[in-house]
Amino acid sequence: MKTQSIQGRDVRRGDLLTITYDAERIRSIDRSRDPATDIPVLAPGLIDAQVNGFRGSDVNGVEASSESIQSITAELAKIGVTSWVPTIVTASEDLIVNAQLCIERARKADPRVAKAIPCTHVEGPFISDRDGPRGVHDARHIRPIDPAEVQRWQRSGARVGVVTVSPHWPDSASRIAELCAMGVTVAVGHTHASTQQIVDAVDAGARLSTHLGNGIDTLIRRHPNAIWTQLADDRLVCGLIADGHHLPADTLEVMLRAKGPSGAFLVSDATALAGEQPGRYETPVGGTVDLSEDGRLSYAGTDLLAGAATNLADGLRNVLRVTSLSLTQALRLVTENPARVTPGARPGLGTLRVGAPPDFVLLSRDGEVFQVVQSGARVGKR
Repeated sequence: MKTQSIQGRDVRRGDLLTITYDAERIRSIDRSRDPATDIPVLAPGLIDAQVNGFRGSDVNGVEASSESIQSITAELAKIGVTSWVPTIVTASEDLIVNAQLCIERARKADPRVAKAIPCTHVEGPFISDRDGPRGVHDARHIRPIDPAEVQRWQRSGARVGVVTVSPHWPDSASRIAELCAMGVTVAVGHTHASTQQIVDAVDAGARLSTHLGNGIDTLIRRHPNAIWTQLADDRLVCGLIADGHHLPADTLEVMLRAKGPSGAFLVSDATALAGEQPGRYETPVGGTVDLSEDGRLSYAGTDLLAGAATNLADGLRNVLRVTSLSLTQALRLVTENPARVTPGARPGLGTLRVGAPPDFVLLSRDGEVFQVVQSGARVGKR
């Protein structure tokens, strides 16, 4: 198998790395010293664990197709995201299954797509039915946690990795335990659950928080509340949207400090409108939405966010701008940490070590991506 090499600075140790790789894995890593200051940082490809759509293509809705999944994979790679988790929102069971099957057809049609997509994330339909915490999820299709339905998704051939639930429903803890026993990673999100119900959910096996700080009532008690409970529990690893709209800078800083170096990861929550021009749009994620000049995507006529219109690389750069994190610390949030909690992730994903997948980015100290390699092939930048 043909081998190639790539060079860049090790962000942690400062060495010059020369990595030899083929289409399947990293073959060797050599280290040397080079005093030059203009050598870009070499890092693993970025991993986005929550993507609803991108640049005009959608994971959701009646127009979802295997072609849209292939397009999203290709477009994400251009900005440095070499692995991603398609996120399916609250809908009828038929539409949820259809989206899952479109993803599987895309994986079977293209080996690079198969490597880029380890699993799917179903955000709903087992979430809060209240205005506010449900966000812009379609209230008509919200329903109690149903392990039998998830099992039907699995039987259809879906690669279900993560399911976001609100543990306020009757018997939530036992139903979460059933989902975990089926091999599903359960995330807490879009919830009005009490702190005790959240603790019970974690005791039952829930291990992730979906975009913590969002998908919750706009007004909550000082303490206790669901945010404190999830921040305090080290068993929960928290996804955070760092687009500058979902979380203020000081909130993002405090959450990252609370969860520590391995307790959080960044997600984009990107929709099909990410990368599009400002204006009013109709979308399966939120219905009628407004995209502002500064990239805020909201439900028309309200302050409710309807997903995001930025990408994970934008989130990385924002963290570097508005928090105290170094590039070394911030890169963990978009590589190693999401890989560790994503079901089906390939061994070594999100790391630079022999045997790991050959996904790389060369980037500046402020997070600007210069070059991308996905599955051993150089990707043309947009």
